Amino acid sequence: MTASAKEIPRYRARQLRRSFRRGGGVIHALEEVSLEINRGEFVAISGPSGSGKTTLLHAMGLLDPDFDGELFFDGDAIKGSKPADRAAARLAKIGFIFQGFHLLRALNVRQNVALPRWRLTGRRAEALDRADKLLERLGLGDRASLPPHRLSAGEMQRVAIARAIVNDPAVLLADEPTGNLDQQSMRGIISLFSELHGEGHTLVVISHDPEVVAAADRVIALRHGRLQTT
Repeated sequence: MTASAKEIPRYRARQLRRSFRRGGGVIHALEEVSLEINRGEFVAISGPSGSGKTTLLHAMGLLDPDFDGELFFDGDAIKGSKPADRAAARLAKIGFIFQGFHLLRALNVRQNVALPRWRLTGRRAEALDRADKLLERLGLGDRASLPPHRLSAGEMQRVAIARAIVNDPAVLLADEPTGNLDQQSMRGIISLFSELHGEGHTLVVISHDPEVVAAADRVIALRHGRLQTT
């Protein structure tokens, strides 16, 4: 009997390996990582610098298909999939929050948030309306017309989160989303993550912050590219 969609893990990895050639040598970023992440889970990924956390997140975000082993997203194999199919799945199903924000300087805050929605639906007015609602929700309604460089780090992070969720993705992936924030901004981000988790989103967050880790359902620990048991 075929498993129902709810029973299929959001992610399933089996013996996942990823290596990079650098300076005439080989760096083994991931080694034999096997895991499952279920729909609606809030998972924190922890580990020291260089442990493979970002490499794993990029594979899960369909940004890097050049791994060995198996990785499935919603039951579909990522390895061997077409670039256009991965791009379409990323746009519709995955929101990614990068460490460096990656906001476009040529666009104002509202346009930055609206852009993925416009690409997904082709409806500019609807995308801008959705952006306005998210910016109001995140306390940034009065910053919508500003260029990104006029914002504080905490405000830019909230804009990046609004952009990541503008398409109502099934999955939110975040790479150290509170790393450069003050305490108040950090707690606001954690509160928002908890709200999104409560709404049914799957969250996978890389973090060294104990408050972020404490908010998660469980923790995946990596060291030297391998899963650590606790």
